[in-house]
Amino acid sequence: MSHRNPIDRLAWRTIAVGLLCLTSSAGAACAADEEDTPAKPAVPNIYLDLRTTYATIPAGTFGLGFGNSSLSAAFEALATQRGVTLPSGLPAARSIAVDLPLTVDVSDRVSLYGGVSGSSADIGGGWSSFDITSWNIGVQADLHQQNGGKIPTITLQSTLTQSVPNEQGMTNSINHVLEFDYALDEDETRGWLAGVQYTHTDIASQLARIKPNTILYAGGYYQWPSNWKFTGRLGVQSFGGAQLARRTLAEPFTQPILRLDLDRMDDNDNRLFGITAQIAWMPKPSYQLTLRTPLYAVRN
Repeated sequence: MSHRNPIDRLAWRTIAVGLLCLTSSAGAACAADEEDTPAKPAVPNIYLDLRTTYATIPAGTFGLGFGNSSLSAAFEALATQRGVTLPSGLPAARSIAVDLPLTVDVSDRVSLYGGVSGSSADIGGGWSSFDITSWNIGVQADLHQQNGGKIPTITLQSTLTQSVPNEQGMTNSINHVLEFDYALDEDETRGWLAGVQYTHTDIASQLARIKPNTILYAGGYYQWPSNWKFTGRLGVQSFGGAQLARRTLAEPFTQPILRLDLDRMDDNDNRLFGITAQIAWMPKPSYQLTLRTPLYAVRN
C-alpha cells in the first residue's frame, strides 16, 4: 500500500501558524511563512487504476490470493454455473483479467473506488472470449497515521465485488484488509508491515457454498531516493473449501503465500507504475503476475 502526500502534517502546521498570527504582533512574518506553506490541492487525485493480471490456477481451486477478488469472482461463477458438467472437479486453468476501478483520493487518508473487471480463461479447450465478469466498489481509509509517532499507521480496505451477469450462480464477495505499517524513518521510506485479509463469498444458489478465505501476513518495504519502492509480504492462506450439490469443488487448505511488489513513485508518493508477482500454494503453486499502470486525470 502506497503512502499519500503528507497533507495532514501540513494542515496542522498551517493551524499552528494561524494561531501564532492571532497571538503575535509579528503579523508580517506570519504572512510570509503562510506563503511558504503548500496549499491543500483544490481537486483530489482522480485516476483509472488500470491493473492487468495473468494467473495460472491449479486444478481443484479458485483464483485466490492477495486482493484479486475480481479473478476469484470469475472462477467462482464459472464453477457454480458449470459444476454439474465437470465430474472430475475444477480443471487447471489460465486467466487474463483486467481491472478498471475509477479511484478518487478524497484526502490523504481516504480513497474511494469503483469500476468493472473483465477476463478471459483457458480451462483446457482454448481461451474464452474476453467479457466483463464483475463490478466492484470499495474504500480505503487510514484509521490512524503514524506521523513520526510510536503507533503504526492502521489502514482498512473493504471491497464489494459482484460477478456478472446477474443470474443463477452469480457470486457476491466482500474483501477486508487490515494492515499495520510501522515506518522506521520520518520520510516513511522504509518500514515493517503486518496484516490480515478476510474474504467472504455468497452464491445465488441453494446448492453451492464457498467458505471464507483468510490470509495472515508480515513483510516490509524500502524506497530508494530514485523513488523506486520494493515491498514484500509473506504469509499463510487458509481456505475453507467449496461445495456444489454436496460434491466438493475445491478442497480446504492452509498453505504459504508470497507477494513481491516493485513500484515507481513520484515525489509526492503517487504510483506511476507497478509490477506484482505472487506465488500461492493451494497446495500446488499458483502463479500470478500483475501490471499496474494508473491513468491520471488529476495528479497532485
